[in-house]
Amino acid sequence: MFTESQIHLALVFLKMFLRDIQSMIFNLFFPMAFIGVFIFTGGEPDPIKVGFVDKASNQLSKSFSLLLAEDTTFEVLEGSEDKLRDELIEGELVAIIEVPEVSDYANGSANLKLILDASQVRQLDGIKDSIEKTLLSIEREMRGTDAMFSLEIEDVKARPQRYIDFLIPGLLAFMLMNLSIAGSGFNLVEYRRRGILKRLFVTPIKPKDFIVSIVLARLMIVLIQLSVILWFALLILDIQLIGGLLSMYGMIMLGSLIFLCFGFCFGSIAKTQEAIRPLVTSFTFPQLILSGVFFPISSLPEIIQPVAQFLPLSVIASSLRGIANDGLSLLSFDFNLIGVIFWLIVSFFLATRFFVWRDVAG
Repeated sequence: MFTESQIHLALVFLKMFLRDIQSMIFNLFFPMAFIGVFIFTGGEPDPIKVGFVDKASNQLSKSFSLLLAEDTTFEVLEGSEDKLRDELIEGELVAIIEVPEVSDYANGSANLKLILDASQVRQLDGIKDSIEKTLLSIEREMRGTDAMFSLEIEDVKARPQRYIDFLIPGLLAFMLMNLSIAGSGFNLVEYRRRGILKRLFVTPIKPKDFIVSIVLARLMIVLIQLSVILWFALLILDIQLIGGLLSMYGMIMLGSLIFLCFGFCFGSIAKTQEAIRPLVTSFTFPQLILSGVFFPISSLPEIIQPVAQFLPLSVIASSLRGIANDGLSLLSFDFNLIGVIFWLIVSFFLATRFFVWRDVAG
């Protein structure tokens, strides 16, 4: 499958990387430190802080306040309207719920006033849902009627998805992007600077052997480093992995191939380390923000979501999450698999278009 020269050159590149202790420690320390910070800070979202202004001051408004406080989604703070408005402006509250002065709730209707911080509009749906449930309970109590339907809950001890289950696949995708681009793009520029490519150019080594050897070496490095993070998450953090490890590693290898090809493209265009850094940063940084590594893409503005969902890092992160959290296999035909195949083709085309052995070696 691989020639002897390809394997030998891959081992040479692997030894060169293993000698760079500083790079190895950094590539492992950063994600481990990030996960450590997550563990010590808890990682779960805090309750939504809402203010409550009771202008009615009757039994029903007090019942509403108690029922709202029982909802773990909220942290309810009562006080005067002026004081709570100041806290809302200062960012200490997300919203204020105001009960108007209505004396006859039985025969009339009361429109609650919801005062929002516009910067927190993503939480509006959750606030409205909880308030509507509370209002429904109060209405049944006021009218003296029972609910038409009742819900009997059977606990099967299913573990709900935690934020750490969402985070780890995205962090793995982000790591493999950085490791792969650094392994092909930055190394290509460094080998050119040190004259290694020029010396290789005058040897019988073919361009294909050079590319295959770098790909083999970087795949081994990516698999080793990501395995440390993955097994740490499985054994120490007890994250869920519903899909198979084989599918997980298969998707990691496909993702590495995509970003290795992009790295070859960047390394062929840029001639110096100073030139490749802004090129790679302009490619990786927007994806870090838009690809749902640390938070769902659905939390982004709707106009951005279609583009964000089809970014290379997005399809890899979503595929890893589908395998880990939903039990999908590597060959599950869905939107993410289409995206992976698409970016494999595009990245390979760009790499072969820009990587010219004579130009790169010169």
